[in-house]
Amino acid sequence: MRDKHQIIEEPCEVKVSCTVLKTNGIGDNHVEFNLKVNNKQRTELLKHCGVARHAWNWGLSLTKQILDHNKANLGEKIKFPSAIDLHKWLVALVKPENPWYFESSKCASQYALRNLRTAWDRCFKKVSSAPNFKRKGKSDSFELDGTIKIRGTCFLQLPKLGVLKTYEDLSQVQPKAVTISRTANRWYISFRIEVEQIDTRKIVDVVGVDLGIKSLATLSTGKVFIAAKSYRKLEAKLSRLQWLNRHKQVGSANWKKAQIKIARLHQRIASIRRVSLNPTLIQTRQYLDAFALIKSLVHNALRS
Repeated sequence: MRDKHQIIEEPCEVKVSCTVLKTNGIGDNHVEFNLKVNNKQRTELLKHCGVARHAWNWGLSLTKQILDHNKANLGEKIKFPSAIDLHKWLVALVKPENPWYFESSKCASQYALRNLRTAWDRCFKKVSSAPNFKRKGKSDSFELDGTIKIRGTCFLQLPKLGVLKTYEDLSQVQPKAVTISRTANRWYISFRIEVEQIDTRKIVDVVGVDLGIKSLATLSTGKVFIAAKSYRKLEAKLSRLQWLNRHKQVGSANWKKAQIKIARLHQRIASIRRVSLNPTLIQTRQYLDAFALIKSLVHNALRS
C-alpha cells in the first residue's frame, strides 16, 4: 500500500541556467579575484576611485540642479542630460580646472557618469530611489575597458595601471571590461566570463519551502538547509574589537588600524554567509518553477 505522503520521483527534463545573462545556451557570469598590490599600485587605484567619485558627485549635483530648475520653471524646462552630454560637459568644464583627472584613465569618470544616468533612469521608473552622493572610503570602485590582457595564470595588464597580480589563478578568457573595488583594505577585480548552460533534472513538480530561524530553509521533501550563522559565531570577537576601539582618538593611526580590523571581520562574516548560500541556491534550482509559484501565492495572500 502506497503512503499518501510518499514522494514519487518522475524524471522530467528541465533547463536551468546558473548564469546572469543567456545568449543561445551560453551566458555571462561574474567572477571576482583578490588583487595583490603594492603601495604604488594602491595609490593608483585610490586615484581612480577618487576620479570616479568626483565625477559621480559632480554629475549628481548638476542633474539635481536641472531637476530643481525644471520643477520651478515649468515653461522653461531644460532637457535632462544623457551620459554622453554629462561626459562632454565634464571634459569642457571640470577637467581643465582639475588637472589630476588626466593622471587616471578616462574610463573611470566615463563609467561613473554612465552609471549615474542608469541610476536616474531607475528612479524615474520608480524601481529604486534617487541616487545619493558618494563618500570617500565607502564603496570605492571604478570600471575600466580597453586593452585588457591576461598574462599567465595570475597576472593581467590594465590600461593606466600596468600589470597587476592576483592571489588566485585567473580564468583564461579575454575580458572586455573589468570592475575594481575595495572592501576593508583589500582590492578585488571582477569581470564577466562565458559559461555553458547547465541541464538539471527536476525531481518533483511542486515543492513547499519554509524559511526559518534555526535552519535556513526546509523543503516539503524533507530537505533541510542549515544556516551558517556566521554573525553569531563571530559576534563575541566583533564586540571585543569594537570595545577596544571605544577610547581611541578618531583619525589616529591606532584608530585606523582598529577600523581596518573591524571592517575585515565584517567582510569575513559576509563572505561566510555568501559562500554558504551558493550551494543552497545550486541545489534548489531544480525547484525554480515551484518557488516562483509559491512566491506568487504568498504575494497574492498578502494583498488580500
